[in-house]
Amino acid sequence: MQTWLSPRIKLLITLAGLLITIQIANSLSGYALVGFGIQPRTLHGLVGIIFAPLLHGDWAHLLSNLPPLLVLSALLLHDSIRKYAYASAFIIVVGGLIVWLVGRNALHIGASGWIFGLWGLLIAQGFFRRKLLDIIIALLVLFYFGAMASGLLPVHQQISTESHIAGAIAGIAYAWFANKKLRTTPTTTRSK
Repeated sequence: MQTWLSPRIKLLITLAGLLITIQIANSLSGYALVGFGIQPRTLHGLVGIIFAPLLHGDWAHLLSNLPPLLVLSALLLHDSIRKYAYASAFIIVVGGLIVWLVGRNALHIGASGWIFGLWGLLIAQGFFRRKLLDIIIALLVLFYFGAMASGLLPVHQQISTESHIAGAIAGIAYAWFANKKLRTTPTTTRSK
């Protein structure tokens, strides 16, 4: 049990430490790092696809994103670290690309797109894979994080609803692709 749990806890601690360290550097620089966010339809804004999830406008922004990111990450890590890394990379890149393509002309930063991607993925996995554990996790996510659905509505000008929607789409798409790949991969059988 410890060999399964220990690397996952270390990964979550490292992720939290990375985001806090970047926020410290961002604060000390007078928030100069936010310039590396997603600026839709600009060449410079393409860099933001990778960096935007790591950057936050202030400490309150980071501290509102960190708990759901860690909890949803922990729930996805029940499977494997490799699958979590692939899913996160897909969500960040595809979600960021969608924001870059269709987002309003603003600077988009924060981990909320990634969070909504994990949220959508965990719910969709329960639907697509139909394994008991995935269904239980999907129900827990819906119960505890169901209010996140309101984040898909454009109610605040300062919040990147585009990132929330794009992240959720990317997470659901990843769940669908992963399930499709799982179903089309031939299983190996042994004869006696």
